[in-house]
This record gives sequence, C-alpha cells and structure tokens, in this order.
Amino acid sequence: MNLERDHAPTVVLTTDPRQHPAVFAAAFNTGEPAAVAQVYEPDAVFVPRPGVPLTGTELASATAEFLALGLPIEVSPRHTYTAGDLALLIVDWRIEGTGPDGAAVRLAGTATDVARRGPDGLWRYVIDNPFGAPPA
Repeated sequence: MNLERDHAPTVVLTTDPRQHPAVFAAAFNTGEPAAVAQVYEPDAVFVPRPGVPLTGTELASATAEFLALGLPIEVSPRHTYTAGDLALLIVDWRIEGTGPDGAAVRLAGTATDVARRGPDGLWRYVIDNPFGAPPA
C-alpha cells in the first residue's frame, strides 16, 4: 500500500498470529487508512470481491471505501493454522450500523487470510480475502 505510515496512529503489531485479526480490527477502527496499511506487507493482496485481487494503490482505495462507512469492524477468529513463518487465518467478521448516508449497513463474512511473520518477528497480512470462497 502506498500510504504514508508516518502520520498513522500507532498500531502495535503482534508476535502471535492468533492475535493478528484483533490487531487488524484495532487499526481499522481508527478510521485511518495509514493505520490499516501497517498490518499488511507492502505487496499484499486484498480481495474485496471474489475473483478481484487488488494490490498497491488499488488495495488502498478499496480499504478506504470500507473505512468511509465510518463503522467499526468486529472480528471473531475461528481457526489459525501456522507453518513456520506463514499462517492461515479463518476469521468471522462484521461491520454493522448506520452509514454516513443514513442507510443501514450490514456486511459480514468469513475471511480466509494468509499472514507472514516478518524478519522483525511481527505478523502482517500477505493475502486478505474477507469474503472467503463463494458457495459452489
């Protein structure tokens, strides 16, 4: 993501992959795109809709659209599978409330995400797939 990280609220990354979804939620709930950028690797992939992988500035724009709702995200990790420096995270999430236009918002899904432990020992998303796989 090409966002300025110097002006973001402080995001405390974790050494425990099971805690990474909570770190993401805390960053998201600041409402600051630069805070959210900190929980991703620079070349991360975000999949806002099945079959639509985004990186770089497109990832940042898609994240900004979710943040523009002005609503908090709630996460509930279901499973974490770790192999060395990689982790598969299965996470239920939801964003619910009244949007800036006064309309009711209810977004929810079960994410299938991949995180990687960096050389600093901290976890960041490599792939963020919030809606998982669509039904066959």
